[in-house]
Amino acid sequence: MGKKSKKFLAAAAQVEKKAYDVAEAVKLVKQISFEQFDASVEFAIRLNLDPRKAEQNLRGAVVLPHGTGKTKTVLVFAEGEKAKEAQEAGADFVGSDEYVEKIQKEGWLGFDSVVATPNMMAKIGRLGRILGPRGLMPNPKTGTVTMDVAKAVSEIKSGKVEYRVDKVGNIHVSVGKVSFDDEKLVENIKTIFDTINKLRPSTVKGVYVKNVSIASTMGPGVKVDIDSLKA
Repeated sequence: MGKKSKKFLAAAAQVEKKAYDVAEAVKLVKQISFEQFDASVEFAIRLNLDPRKAEQNLRGAVVLPHGTGKTKTVLVFAEGEKAKEAQEAGADFVGSDEYVEKIQKEGWLGFDSVVATPNMMAKIGRLGRILGPRGLMPNPKTGTVTMDVAKAVSEIKSGKVEYRVDKVGNIHVSVGKVSFDDEKLVENIKTIFDTINKLRPSTVKGVYVKNVSIASTMGPGVKVDIDSLKA
């Protein structure tokens, strides 16, 4: 067995088979994090959803009160006055055809998020095969296709995270770093939980939230008591 798996097993051995209060779960994840870097803390929620039904295919974005600990590089497709607004809001790259070409011909992907004004979407459509699979395609549901480019850029820069249900009903979101104060991680976790909990589709029968857990980048999952997230 490699070093990593030994470390993982040692960390996993400290996790009891129970649901922890959210504050205890955060403390434990930080304690057993064995990465040699400031690992991210990942939030995972399992929902009783069938994403094949349009109204159950949850997708959106939320600004975490304390950000994720990572500053995102933002590319904005806009022209004229809107391009100027995006630049003033702190966008890293702003333009139109030249960036479509750079992505298409050079395979350039030097950005974490893409924002576009609605009139640019026809041009960006050609990039669907490149941006789509990477979750980078601008979308009105996540506020990244908008005329208010300044707001979109500043929200992304201040810690906006996108969430999307996968084909088995899970949502995974980064909620900060191991180096964050416990309270900040708890607040971020409660914010994303609250957002998703409120989005319960009316067509869901029975239990909506099946399971919630948190983990560091390479660490084992720690189950979180759902009731402690509602407080």
